[in-house]
Order: sequence, then C-alpha cells, then structure tokens
Amino acid sequence: MACGVQYSINNSLRFFSSSPFSLNFLSTARPHKIRFRNSKYFSISKDALYRTCSAANTSNTAERFVLTTPLYYVNAPPHMGSAYTTIAADAIARFQRLLGKKVVFITGTDEHGEKIANAAAGNGSTPIKHCDSVSQAYGALWRELDISYDKFIRTTNPNHEAIVKEFYSRVLANGDIYRADYEGLYCVNCEEYKDEKELLENKCCPVHLKPCLDRKEDNYFFALSKYQKQLEEILEENPDFVQPSYRLHEVQGWVKNGLRDFSISRTSVDWGIPVPSDAKQTIYVWFDALLGYISALSEEEEQPSLQNAISSGWPASLHLIGKDILRFHAVYWPAMLMSAGVSLPKKVFGHGFLTKDGLKMGKSLGNTLEPTDLVHRFGPDAVRYFFLKEVEFGNDGDYSEERFINIVNANLANTIGNLLNRTLGLLRKNCQSTIAVDSAIAAEGNTLKDAVEKLVEKARQHYENLELSSACAAVLEIGSAGNVYIDEKAPWSLFKQGESGFTTASKDLIIVLEAMRIVAIALSPITPSLSSKIYTQLGYSEDQFSSITWSETRWGGLKQGHVTAPPKPVFSRIDLETEPTNTTDDTKKTSKKKDKQKTQKLNYIGDGAQSSEETVVLEVGA
Repeated sequence: MACGVQYSINNSLRFFSSSPFSLNFLSTARPHKIRFRNSKYFSISKDALYRTCSAANTSNTAERFVLTTPLYYVNAPPHMGSAYTTIAADAIARFQRLLGKKVVFITGTDEHGEKIANAAAGNGSTPIKHCDSVSQAYGALWRELDISYDKFIRTTNPNHEAIVKEFYSRVLANGDIYRADYEGLYCVNCEEYKDEKELLENKCCPVHLKPCLDRKEDNYFFALSKYQKQLEEILEENPDFVQPSYRLHEVQGWVKNGLRDFSISRTSVDWGIPVPSDAKQTIYVWFDALLGYISALSEEEEQPSLQNAISSGWPASLHLIGKDILRFHAVYWPAMLMSAGVSLPKKVFGHGFLTKDGLKMGKSLGNTLEPTDLVHRFGPDAVRYFFLKEVEFGNDGDYSEERFINIVNANLANTIGNLLNRTLGLLRKNCQSTIAVDSAIAAEGNTLKDAVEKLVEKARQHYENLELSSACAAVLEIGSAGNVYIDEKAPWSLFKQGESGFTTASKDLIIVLEAMRIVAIALSPITPSLSSKIYTQLGYSEDQFSSITWSETRWGGLKQGHVTAPPKPVFSRIDLETEPTNTTDDTKKTSKKKDKQKTQKLNYIGDGAQSSEETVVLEVGA
C-alpha cells in the first residue's frame, strides 16, 4: 500500500520553504513530439482577442489573475447550474480586468468517461461526435450570456492528453501510484466510488438519487493518504484556501476523518486517456480533467509540456466550483499537485446549488431550468443580474419566475433605466443634451456625491471578497439615491422658473447623470450589455466603454461641453398581463382550471433586434 512507499522529502522541503502554495522545480521530462493544436479542441474567444489588442498599452508587469470554472461534463447539454457558475466567474473576471489585472479566464469541457460513452451510445453516436456537439452547445450558450472567457479547453485535445500523461509519469516517479484490486459501490454519475455510510436507502447516491453499482476492478491507485498531514497543515495555516469558511470546515472534517487512497484508472472504460505503459486501462476522469486547468495555459505554438503550461500562468488565483465537487478540488487536487511538485491554486470557492421545486437542478435528475430559454425570453443582462443579485454567492438559491420578473423590472427597468431616461430627457429638453459645467464643480458640497463615493467603495470591497450579491445591492443603492435626489430637487419645476432656477436645475441633472455614469462602470461586471448602453446614452463611444477601468468610478467624469445621446430606453420592462375571464356558456363548460390561468407577455428587445412576443401560460397554484 501507499503508506509503505518511501516518502519524498525533496517535495516536502520545496513545499514548505517558499510561500504557502509556491513550488519551484526543474522539469526532467523529455519534451513530447506532438506540436499541433486543433481549433475544435481549444479556442480563444473574440472578446479575449479584442481585449488583448486593447490592452497593448498595459504594463507587462500587470498582476496576473487566473480563474477557472469547472470543465463541464458533456454527457448532456448545458443547464442552469453550469451557466450560474460561469456567469459568476465572468463577473469576477470583468471586475479584475477593471482593476487592471492581466486576467486569464479558463472554462471548457470534460469529455472522457463512462457516462459520456453511454450517452453517445444512447444517441446512436460516437463519443467524439457527441463531445463535439455538446461542447459547441456550451460555447454557443457562453456567447449568448456575454461570457468573456479567454481560453476554452477540451480534454479531448491531444495537447491536453500529452500533459496528463506527463503529470501521471511525475506522480508515478514520486512513488505515489501503485496497483491493487478494489471492490466497492460505484456511482456512474459521480464517476466515484462511495462509502456505504454516506449513501441513502437502497444504496442510492445522495447527489443523484440513483443506486450505486457493486464493482470490482484491478486499478492503479493514488496515495492520497500520504498527504494527510500536509493537507491538514495547509487548511489550518491558510484559511482562505477554501471559501466560504463553512466549506473550509467541511473539507477539514473530511481530512481529519482520514484520507483513503483512490483509484485513478479504469479497466471498464475505453473512452479515456490510456494509462502510460498499460494500454488496457484508462486514466480516471478526475485525474484527467483537473489537469485541464493547467493544459489550458499552454500556448498554441509550444510543445505540449507540463512545464511550458505552468510557466504561462500557473498557479490559478481562483477555482470557482459547485459544492458537489469540492472534495475533488480541495482534497484530491492539492495532493496530486504536491506529488508532482506543482504549486497549489490560491483559492477554491465552492458555491451552492440552484434549486427548482426544492431539488438541486442537474442533468442527471432531469429537472433542469434551460438557460438558453431564459436568455431568449429575457435577455442576458436580466438572467445574469437575477442570479448574481438574488442568490447570495456561496449559498443555495431558488428560482421563481414571478420573482425573477419583479426583481428585474424593479431594479433594472425602473431604478436604473427609468432614472437615466427621464434625466436625459430633461437635459435634452432644457439644455440641448449638453453638460453645462463639470460634474466635479456641480457637485461641490453635494450629499449625493458623498453617498455615491461611499457606495462605490463598498461595491469594490464586495467584488474583491466575491460577495457579488452585496456588490449588486451597493450599486443599486446608488440608483435609488439618484431617484430620491431627483424627486426631491424636482428640476422640471426649477426650469419653469426661468433663469433663476436654470443653473440649479441643470446642475442637479449633471449630478444624477454622473451618478449614472458611475453605475454603468460599477455594474458592468454583472450586466455588461446594459452598462454599455448606459455609457452610450451618456454620449460615449463603445471603444471608450471597452477601455474603462475601475479608477473611472471616481467622481468627475462628465465634463463641461460634453453632449449626451438622444434618450431612449436601455432596458425594456417585462409586462405581465392577466387575461380577462370569459363568462360565456361555452367557457363555463371548460375546465375550471382556465379561470386560474395567467398569461405573461414577455417583451425582450435585444441589440438591433425587433421586439418579439412569447405567450407562456402558467397554472397558478398547480
């Protein structure tokens, strides 16, 4: 067993001699001969390419920020759970870019394993064709949700395979891989052996609610137990390594209860990366997929080597994951990295589940909320805003369509959109859409300015602490304060007083519009399209919006002589209309259910698109 294998003192010394998660090493592995990268396996988004060009003036010494979503399993199309993680990651990436950091935002797809082979067979397809189709669906959804990823990695990428094999060989050379028989209860959906004590009745997996299978295999094992003490020390000395804090306590509990070596190969699975020196076995899907965070960093022109990939940006600043895969990222992954002499990621953040009808949403349970449908009906900004604002990041959250519509209308259409539109309307009517005096001068001694400065600083702190809901609330509070201010000052009445009230009224409009300029920047990580529209309405170009930084939330951006655009709505309300009850004899003969039906008329007007209507009938009380 692993405990009998000689301990690697050199690895341990390297680990504890530097910063908590910094390991330096010399790679002794011979470079692989594979020198190609097929575009279907690896892609860089258009957004990323544009940002690379627009950041040409950024210092090469800019702090790097590498964040990852999970590599999503392609046994079925994307669902709202995976969309939620990616939306949150995108908001974090956008905020970090506003701070001037060199962001590398990695997402992608995990494409090996038994579930995928079964799904492909069930669809009458081959595994690779199935993977191509579902991976493309993820890419299409990310575009619709305005996801600004920098790299999209697929684990069927040949370069990824080369790096996985090199990593495996390093761990083997360190004495941490051995061969043994294993018999236990296996959850195909989790791709994991389970302890019987954690299962529900009838040996059902607590996550997927399906019976686990008795399985016996001759596998290769990773000596996880060897890293028990080191993991305990890491978690104790670096409390920020796993967040939120209650997730850290959960991980510490797992580790203190004792770590067991785990199987890292499968004899029963053909669809996977062959084990080096044993083609009869394939590498366990998690031992494969976790390496995608590193292989994604390798450059297209480089030979696929572990060292080249690491030197391109590892360690990751943040792994963003769902809580159901916390054990793999906070226990298995750090131990694997220590074994290979590779630095650990700086933080693992495990968020909660989204629920529908009180159950976790997931492909395996068949109760998904379709993100594509939501985007097509309501638009990307509404979807992004609701889930980031209404679900406290880290906790579980529930989706209700009525609540969704009410929140989006109240916050985006009314508090922000209506305030901007009516203020610009007054400026156009009375000031020819021209800023009469610098906003800094107009707001001297003004209480709204003071409030905005405090709120935007609160928003910054919340973003940095991954408190996305609180960041949204702080920015929304700026809009609410602007509404209160303009109602109290009533500039429309002052303009009617002639010259005596004109100066005061015009300054009030400038103050509100400056607050809205700051809202556009501070909310842009959450609602990038809406923020761009606000900025355009304020008279700025798309290029100016694309190059903004967080420092521009400082008061004083609107200058004398600046001309705003003709006002038009930046966000359309979602209208709810109740059908009148028909009391004719024919209607009375139909089911009484129809008296309880409500029709929703959903108007989402996208960029440059015509208004489209969709009628959805909901059974109230069903």
